[in-house]
Amino acid sequence: MASQLMSIPPAKAQDTSSNTQRLATRDVLREEAEDNEDEDEEEHWTDLQLAAKDGDLSRVEDLLSQGADVNAPPRGYYGNTALQSACLFGHEDIAGRLISAGAEVDAPGGNNGNRRALHQACAIGHTSLVKLLLDSGADVNSPAGVQLLLDAGAKVTALPGSTAGVTALAAAASGAHRDIVDLLLENGADVDAKPTRHKGLTALQAAALNGSLEIVNRLIEAGADVNASGSSFKGGTALHAASERGHVDVVKRLLESGADIEAQSGWGKQTPLQSAAVCGQDEIVNLLTSRGASDTTKGGTILF
Repeated sequence: MASQLMSIPPAKAQDTSSNTQRLATRDVLREEAEDNEDEDEEEHWTDLQLAAKDGDLSRVEDLLSQGADVNAPPRGYYGNTALQSACLFGHEDIAGRLISAGAEVDAPGGNNGNRRALHQACAIGHTSLVKLLLDSGADVNSPAGVQLLLDAGAKVTALPGSTAGVTALAAAASGAHRDIVDLLLENGADVDAKPTRHKGLTALQAAALNGSLEIVNRLIEAGADVNASGSSFKGGTALHAASERGHVDVVKRLLESGADIEAQSGWGKQTPLQSAAVCGQDEIVNLLTSRGASDTTKGGTILF
């Protein structure tokens, strides 16, 4: 299995200053690895995309002066535009230069999650980069799987990608980036944007899955629906997510906020109690049972 990050061509020159940022990015993307890696992945990237990834501003300037296409589309399964490449690794100076050269801030990404530049910046928790993109017109509510089409000069937003698409808010919530969550909400992010049908998450489900009580509280205060349905495949409510992962405090907070203890998710229509039981979360099983959950603990599968 190979993640998006692991499949990105190696830097032409070592950049130790961004090592911490890269490690954070690797953690964000590791869970979304795919079984089949494009064998020719490294040959798909343009020189500008590679320079942007490497944080090589001088090389970026040279390529732009030579007429390099700043909006060359991502190629290959793990592709990124030049701007997305810069954002993926937190190169704010490169991102600013590309935007000034006409980079499309809402261009769709490659097939693996279709992340736009804003989703990349949110996922690594780069606040000033997020602000730069928002100031440059990035769509705060765009799903990561959105496809943009050009028709007689008009920009048309299509449906989100069916696999692992998340909004910028959900990406930030997943990483427990409170400042990014606040920024997105202040800019009108939809706290209840629906998940994609395959491995998608609402912002609250993402926070609950990762056990961030602070983000869960923030989203509930912002009006998040604690009983929002999850993806039809590999998904569930926020209570299912917290129960499966054993986050006791989050489970308690969700129940206090009206989460349905008998909510059904997945093809087998399992309850949060079954999710906790199948993952061996005995403390959650006892908690849910004490709060009135039905005593059916068998028959569950891992949803997330």
